[in-house]
Amino acid sequence: MEKAAGLKVALLGAESTGKTTLARELAAHFASLGRSAVAVPEALRDWCAEQGRTPRPEEQLGIAQEQQRRVDAAAHTHEVVIADTTAVMVAIYSAILFEDGSLYRFAIEQQRAYDVTLLTGLDLPWVADGLQRDGPHVREPVDALVRDMLDKAAVPYRVVYGAGADRLQNALAAIDAALSPRAPARGWAWSCDKCSDPDCEHRLFSQLLGRS
Repeated sequence: MEKAAGLKVALLGAESTGKTTLARELAAHFASLGRSAVAVPEALRDWCAEQGRTPRPEEQLGIAQEQQRRVDAAAHTHEVVIADTTAVMVAIYSAILFEDGSLYRFAIEQQRAYDVTLLTGLDLPWVADGLQRDGPHVREPVDALVRDMLDKAAVPYRVVYGAGADRLQNALAAIDAALSPRAPARGWAWSCDKCSDPDCEHRLFSQLLGRS
């Protein structure tokens, strides 16, 4: 893994797919290489913890803006910024819960500023998390909406699978591949462009890394 400078990595994904853990592990990895790195926490999680409830429709934009403010502030003081989600996830949940798609444009404009966008796969078991998580039944619809949003906006992304240390190593491989000048324009170069089957993607990911 080469040392990165001025690198902004976004982690997107449905509930309980390991974004927070992966963000911390990625930041620690880059710090171990001698880079100034930080994992930016999720504004929505902090908001729910502070308010003791989920946000109302009119509060969604402020949370999305706070998420981006945190990332921008971190980018001024660190060489590597790992965002534990972005405004995209706020926009997705706003659309699901309130049928409000007004945040999409803002979210995509902010997402274009990231060097790498990673989507965490659905292979990890769902775990309850107080107010913020709705249940395992929402993971597949959220995953599909994130993919659709990024696809329509032509924002490149890569899907990360694996448990424990494997997930970190797969994320690092995905970052390397995304930063390569030979990287495909969007997503993995899979034959079925619309495929969202975790098993299928996992096989393709393993093949890319030369695993059986």
